[in-house]
Amino acid sequence: MYYIYHIPNKKIGVTRDLNKRVTKEQGYTSDEYEVLFTSEDINYISDMEIELQKSYGYKADFNSYKILSNQFNKKNNKMSINITDQTVTFPVGKTDLKEYLAKSTGLKLSIDGSKVTLNQKEQDWILKNARTSHFRNSRSYVYNKTLLSFVDELRKEKLFKKAKESSAGDLATIFTPSSFDLIREWAEERGIYKLGDSKTQYVKLMEEAGELAKALLTKNNREIVDSIGDMVVVLTNLAKLEGYDIEHCIDAAYDEIKNRKGSMTNGTFAKTL
Repeated sequence: MYYIYHIPNKKIGVTRDLNKRVTKEQGYTSDEYEVLFTSEDINYISDMEIELQKSYGYKADFNSYKILSNQFNKKNNKMSINITDQTVTFPVGKTDLKEYLAKSTGLKLSIDGSKVTLNQKEQDWILKNARTSHFRNSRSYVYNKTLLSFVDELRKEKLFKKAKESSAGDLATIFTPSSFDLIREWAEERGIYKLGDSKTQYVKLMEEAGELAKALLTKNNREIVDSIGDMVVVLTNLAKLEGYDIEHCIDAAYDEIKNRKGSMTNGTFAKTL
């Protein structure tokens, strides 16, 4: 059984042994933390942990519990992936690299400030371009610059294909990811579109609206910005779950109001009937 535990004002985490992880290792007694969810499904519990971390206002983990657990349990992982200014070094030689990468599917790396996810295309490129370490045959590596160039080309290819399918034809949007594209990519990587639903996103939207109301009343400018941004993220995901891109919803709304006539009354624009 997996447990999602919450230490108020501290963190949200996952463990299979609450006594060992939370009490013995972190020093919290049972009345100082709460169990939010339990499940035997590691995929569900991993996605839910990240969702809860965000909804409670904590920094979300870079890699999910499932990925970190797989990395920890690897028998041949005596050394973790080592990222330097020039290279990404893997803890296995070229002979075992394919199996290692397959077990690392979905792992996110931070390379020179850019995020790289070890999905199938990235794995295939690494296998093709990996070199044996000069210091030890049981290590292999790739160069950061060439890996990031490949990932950038993948991103452009993905956007170009999407734009071509939708007949957008706007080169600026083809080669420059919009904020909405990045939000959808983020959500897809975390399984929100696969495991989430519109009702949950709507509840989340109301929670964010409440945070915005509080920020407006207290004139907390930072929270106002964060709350508005969070609401845009939730609306983007809600639209996607309903089969729409948020850009389409915005365009439809603008077409509805662009020629609307009216006047300001008590601080609100009222249309002329």
